[in-house]
Amino acid sequence: MKNRVYDNRELSWLKFNERVLEEARDDSVPLLERLLFESIYASNLDEFFMVRVGSIYDASLVDDSNKDNKSKMRPSEQLSAIFSRVRELISVKDESFKALHKLLDGKNIVHKSIKNLTMKELEFLDAYYAYEIKPFLNANIIDKRHPFPFLVNKSIYVVTKLSSKSGITLGLVGCSEKYQRVIFLPQQDDSVISYVLVEDVICHYAESIFSGYKIEEKSLMRITRNADIDVDESFDRELDFRQNMSELINKRKRLCPVRMQLSKQISEPLLKELCSRLELSKKQVFVEKTPLDLSYVFTVFDKAHDRKELFFEKQEPQLSRMIEPGPMIEQIDKRDLFLSYPYESIQPFIRLLNEAARDRDVVSIKMTLYRVARNSKVIKALIDAAENGKEVTVLVELRARFDEENNIGWSKQLEEAGCRVMYGPKGLKVHSKLCLITRRCEEGVRYTVQIGTGNYNEKTAGLYTDLCLMTSDKVIAEDAEEVFRTLSMGELVENSKKLMVAPHCLQNKVLELMDNEIAVARAGGEGYVGAKLNSLTDKVIIDKLIECSQAGVKVEMVIRGISCLVAGVEGVTDNIRIRSIVGRYLEHARIYIFGSGVRKKVYISSADYMTRNTTRRVEVAAPVTDEEIRKRILDLFETQMNDNVKARDMQPDGTYTRKAPDGPRIDAQSRLFAEAYANVPMPKPAPRDVSAQEEKNVPTDQTLPLEKPKAEGEKKKAGGQGSSGSLNARVKVRIKKIK
Repeated sequence: MKNRVYDNRELSWLKFNERVLEEARDDSVPLLERLLFESIYASNLDEFFMVRVGSIYDASLVDDSNKDNKSKMRPSEQLSAIFSRVRELISVKDESFKALHKLLDGKNIVHKSIKNLTMKELEFLDAYYAYEIKPFLNANIIDKRHPFPFLVNKSIYVVTKLSSKSGITLGLVGCSEKYQRVIFLPQQDDSVISYVLVEDVICHYAESIFSGYKIEEKSLMRITRNADIDVDESFDRELDFRQNMSELINKRKRLCPVRMQLSKQISEPLLKELCSRLELSKKQVFVEKTPLDLSYVFTVFDKAHDRKELFFEKQEPQLSRMIEPGPMIEQIDKRDLFLSYPYESIQPFIRLLNEAARDRDVVSIKMTLYRVARNSKVIKALIDAAENGKEVTVLVELRARFDEENNIGWSKQLEEAGCRVMYGPKGLKVHSKLCLITRRCEEGVRYTVQIGTGNYNEKTAGLYTDLCLMTSDKVIAEDAEEVFRTLSMGELVENSKKLMVAPHCLQNKVLELMDNEIAVARAGGEGYVGAKLNSLTDKVIIDKLIECSQAGVKVEMVIRGISCLVAGVEGVTDNIRIRSIVGRYLEHARIYIFGSGVRKKVYISSADYMTRNTTRRVEVAAPVTDEEIRKRILDLFETQMNDNVKARDMQPDGTYTRKAPDGPRIDAQSRLFAEAYANVPMPKPAPRDVSAQEEKNVPTDQTLPLEKPKAEGEKKKAGGQGSSGSLNARVKVRIKKIK
């Protein structure tokens, strides 16, 4: 019976990504936003293959008898199940993409295939190819005399089978490195956006590239490489940690392929040759009718920025109603403050850092950094603080996957500014979101502590739902000081008073709080456990949740992604309800709730209920004691439990269904944004007597406005892909010369 309540981690993640794909098929979502969800689905799948499939592939080679502790599947069985399910989802994605582009055609946004171009468009493309593509092409012949070249991870290639009397001869051309991906075609009507993709253009001209051969077949190809590296096992003791990470990043780029994508079915001999060259099985080959890389959609977004009906209505983070004029530190000394992103702006927290950097009473700032924005205001504030003589200690997690290079760069900048930079302990990533500001005042030492559920990243604070608590609670500050002390010594927190601190003081405390609810329920009381998480995989906690359910404890959970626990199984988990919300914003906040009524305890945390978070990372969860903040968090959780628009409910068979609303429509994210707009505080005049602030060199204008939105034309081009207007103009001139 119990096996029915466990789900395999990887297959559960694929269910989550399927929910992302559902948003691309949702008629209530604007068309280009639907195309974005299709792109997010594909990007998610890339990372899944690089990290999770890569890890399982390695495990299958080392010991294929080692079974998953929940589903009891061997690595090879998991791989087979993954490949089979991904193949099923490809057909769903392809149909969704086809339907979307049919609708976009009706809006004059046309993704054209080469065979459907007009004579005038072909003439333009001939000139474009001649002047903007052909001079930079790098074609390879592969036969017995010419080795197979290294293929860059996630890059697109044209692969051809060339006529040959001696075995299979391949032709290969790279499409991703040097070229503008989206080529906009000239149109008489400015309201029409028509484009082709550069890989389709190169494939079209393949015959001229390999002019000395007859092409028997051709296809676009893209490979995904394993990106799973064990940092500690690969550590070179002759290098310092930062140098070692740089070496590992380069090594990761050359790991073995785990997936091949093709744009069309190819012959058995060609497929066999490619699989042999890349050491892939046929199970790892996927034929897709959509473009093999969907990241180009951002370029189309930029071109269509004035088509408001194709995008979500613009929403701006608002200033929290809790924030008043005057220095942030003084406000936090009076009461706890709280921010809920993206509904409320991150700017008050940035203000706090900037004030601390200039406040003469501030002695030190200590902070953990996992991921930060490209032009980080957080980093700037820390550098300013160091240059102003503050003692600044920053733990930069160099092992934050796919942000390693960014973090290496930031760590160097911080060191150069005089900050003390440290890294996480061996074998443990530091994923906590913790900031401690220490002041020396007339009345003694004072602290300001910030604990968050999400990264110190201004960009993602506008895209992810996260929570931020700022407090001057002395006991929490002492716990935070212990976190930083142990990290600086390469040790771990063994005991804490108010904070839960993984890996030694979080899982056990969660279990104790659940045990208390079990005891209450068995005594005839109302036991309750609630949680909002990204993922649930920790089997120890899962088994405790099963125990809760069987004892009569009511369990409610909002889990965006993976859930290895199946809810609603009769006699086992029938007191557990699990929901997933996938919408406009990425659900990222973690909330723990224990008890009902006046017994209710609320925590916010950086940690999911995943084994990697609870036992293999440094994480922090903080209790919320301020009544107003507790009520806001509980209202947020209740709103999500009542969502009947974007929420899906897990069924006893592990599937998710979205029920038709039987009452008023409740979209939790939309409602929370509406509340943020409704609660914008009225501007208050700055206090007249500002001499004290001036003496401390703290800015007196504390009613800082939100950042002015950039004009649509100034939007940053995602992925380095910009408008092709200037290139098209050059090509038009050359067409005239050809004529």
